[in-house]
Amino acid sequence: MRRFLTPGDLGDISKALQEAAEVKKNPLSFQHLGKNRTAALIFFNSSLRTRLSTQKAALNLGMNVIVLDINKESWKLETEYGVVMDGDKPEHIREAVPVIGQYCDIIGVRSFAKFENKEEDYSERLLNQFIEYSGRPVISMESATRHPLQAFADLITIEEHKKVKRPKVVLTWAPHPRALPQAVPNSFVEWMKMADVDLTVTHPKGYELAPEFMEGVQIEYDQDKAFEGADFIYAKSWASFSDYGKVLSTDRNWTVDERKMALTNNAKFMHCLPVRRNMIVSDGVLDGPDSIVVQEAANRVVSAQTVIKRILETL
Repeated sequence: MRRFLTPGDLGDISKALQEAAEVKKNPLSFQHLGKNRTAALIFFNSSLRTRLSTQKAALNLGMNVIVLDINKESWKLETEYGVVMDGDKPEHIREAVPVIGQYCDIIGVRSFAKFENKEEDYSERLLNQFIEYSGRPVISMESATRHPLQAFADLITIEEHKKVKRPKVVLTWAPHPRALPQAVPNSFVEWMKMADVDLTVTHPKGYELAPEFMEGVQIEYDQDKAFEGADFIYAKSWASFSDYGKVLSTDRNWTVDERKMALTNNAKFMHCLPVRRNMIVSDGVLDGPDSIVVQEAANRVVSAQTVIKRILETL
């Protein structure tokens, strides 16, 4: 495996889940794979769970780990080709990426959507430059359009907590004071479509996700109706795709609270974190017995370790 961006990169999802269960049961049993290998984790944006979980996963596999925050610990990088570099960016990514590749065996990259140009964000130009120029396997630790390590962890969590063979899973938009990328909901939908679940997406009109992710997915604009009989509620805010990067609504009626959870089939509540309390979700739901956000976050180590293990086995 030379890259990890989509569920298709893992192949058979059921086999990937079985492998993840084995990794979780015996997290230190594969350290021979990473001996004398180095992972470089490159961050263009802030992180807590992604940084810690991916670093922990690599260490569990016996790897050395280099973590680099580009904005604080490196030269500013120019990403445009053909520009005259007379500004505040003294190094070009065309040289920086191959150099990084000389220092490691696997590269993880995290970079958010800029919301300046939809076509540029959805072309994944920055991530693709690492794939093209590094000469190393590349893991997306969240890009402009996807967050596959999070979605894989979400699927692992649902598999662990489901009470019926084919659970009803609801992805619900929720209000937020800032415009957030579509990466998490895009990946969640993409992975749930590959899984044995009944997926419904609910959001106000104007918040439809990109068509390439939503093909064949049921959209319900009535949140209460969507929640009826649900086994899992996954809350997440995202900015508009059609009116790209814009906040079209901050309607607090979309906040997940106890009344809405009572419409479900005693559903488990999920969120990728960090979460805005009493905006995305009420204190009562987040602190309640059916909240599994911490368990979900813990599975970020499992998803990352399974992916890195797969890559190490091919080196």
